[in-house]
Amino acid sequence: MDSARTATASRTPLRALATEAVHAGRDDLARQGLHAPPIDLSTTYPSYDSRGEAARIDAFAATGAEPDGPPVYGRLGNPTVARFETALARLEKTEAAVAFASGMAALTAVLLVRASLGLRHVVAVRPLYGCSDHLLTAGLLGTEVTWTDPAGVADALRPDTGLVLVESPANPTLAEIDLRALAHSCGSVPLLADNTFATPVLQRPAEHGARLVLHSATKYLGGHGDVMAGVVACDEEFAGHLRQVRFATGGVLHPLAGYLLLRGLATLPVRVRAASANAAELAGRLAADPRVTRVHYPRIGGAMIAFEVDGDPHEVIERVRLITPAVSLGSVDTLIQHPASISHRIVDAVDRRGAGVSDRLLRLSVGLEDVDDLWADLDTALERPVRASGQY
Repeated sequence: MDSARTATASRTPLRALATEAVHAGRDDLARQGLHAPPIDLSTTYPSYDSRGEAARIDAFAATGAEPDGPPVYGRLGNPTVARFETALARLEKTEAAVAFASGMAALTAVLLVRASLGLRHVVAVRPLYGCSDHLLTAGLLGTEVTWTDPAGVADALRPDTGLVLVESPANPTLAEIDLRALAHSCGSVPLLADNTFATPVLQRPAEHGARLVLHSATKYLGGHGDVMAGVVACDEEFAGHLRQVRFATGGVLHPLAGYLLLRGLATLPVRVRAASANAAELAGRLAADPRVTRVHYPRIGGAMIAFEVDGDPHEVIERVRLITPAVSLGSVDTLIQHPASISHRIVDAVDRRGAGVSDRLLRLSVGLEDVDDLWADLDTALERPVRASGQY
């Protein structure tokens, strides 16, 4: 964290989450005579002090700390993106956050940081997002993965283990893990908790011992289905390594995306709580419906539901009209998809089913529509049409 950020953080009082969501990353605006955060689209910045600039670049190369003074180049960092990073770190209660062009770019950067130290082994708990699973299983970055359940994490650790990776609630089954107990099992190995589904509104993994908190910011942090991004909240030491990887690999976040994410954070608590209330109501109605064989809804709450149908899940997808059949999640509108066909198709079928992702499972990302309108659409979609013979 540069001196300006450190000074700002030290002067900022402890505030409630809803207040932080609105004001974090914007604390300096009034002093500048501004109300809305500016969007800095510059890719490069002039400097008449080439010796000083060289020294700042050398300092970044050594530690990954953000350069003091004016920006240097868009691949080192951007002021608009930095505002979002500051805000997200305050919401997750970490020292820093580093943003990337996508959630997968963020996870890739974490793996590269650990691999650069010769720590290429990863211990992971299924289910994970399908592309995260594929990245680990395929060894595309030279990593080796051991899959285990939470109780087996400690026994799976090796001298070259660089990371333990979990999602809680998990995608798409919404399985939950005791993060504090798991962090204890990890010992000195960093625990990375994917907090995309819960958001800092419902849980802050760093408070339970996770060193790294991953978000696909495309989802709830942006919240409107119009921005793609990833971010890792962590301590400043790890953040420095992540910035170096981001600089070297170029997985930078565009300033406009940073602006949209900062704007999205302002309404995050309101959106998550309203969507969660809708989801809890729908989960109850689905659980009581004989056309549904099982409902997955996490104890922590949230806006995600997974449910297994008695009939053909593909026909349910075909019959929705208000709900949008689409990948992704966390938008203001409600989305539904069939994980075995889409988000988790890339995972081997045996591994997928072993992790609880059945072929009849549907994943529902509940939005902000009226809950009765959503139920009416689901009720119609769940109806199996009567065949010409009079049989279902």
